[in-house]
Amino acid sequence: MGRGGRDKERDQPERRCIVTGETGGKAGLIRFVLAPDGTVVPDLAEKLPGRGIWVTAGRAELDKAVAKNLFSRAARAQATVPEGLVAQVEAGLAQRVIQSVSLARKAGRAVCGFEKVKEWLSRGQAKVLLQASDGSDRGKGRLWTPEGGRWFGCLTAEEMGLAFGRAHAIHSALAPGGLTEKVIRDAGRLSGLRGHDGSMIETVGKDSKTV
Repeated sequence: MGRGGRDKERDQPERRCIVTGETGGKAGLIRFVLAPDGTVVPDLAEKLPGRGIWVTAGRAELDKAVAKNLFSRAARAQATVPEGLVAQVEAGLAQRVIQSVSLARKAGRAVCGFEKVKEWLSRGQAKVLLQASDGSDRGKGRLWTPEGGRWFGCLTAEEMGLAFGRAHAIHSALAPGGLTEKVIRDAGRLSGLRGHDGSMIETVGKDSKTV
């Protein structure tokens, strides 16, 4: 198991990616719909009306869908891909993660700072460990993925800081709960776009080290 602590998806609704043709859980894909004028619109909350068009949450898959306008074929109608669509999806996912972590913090379900995070991990209070992608590898390697939980490194220190009302943050932890599940889903999809899935690091507990 990689540092992300990803388990196989179970009992999730499945959708087919228009790029790869593979079917998988919705958590690993991004939904798009066509606006009345035919413009492709990302539906990150999966609530917009219309037939859903699904693309794997990965940079290569999204770039290919845009470059070849596979949305038209999937929708069986002329689709207009707006400029910067992939960047729009990435920014939207980052904002969703930041907002969810911020709400968790206000509810007392998230902390930041090395010592506070370490205390939560030691006590088994954490479900998710979030660490800034641009933080020191040495410092980040001193913490570990919660047992049965998840690790993500898809936000920058500045983005994490926004969630905690400060200039920047390197380490944060979230307790189990509804908001945390939302963070896991959106951070997982954002990781696919930014390539921070933690697969290069293994953890086995408190003595885990960067390999």
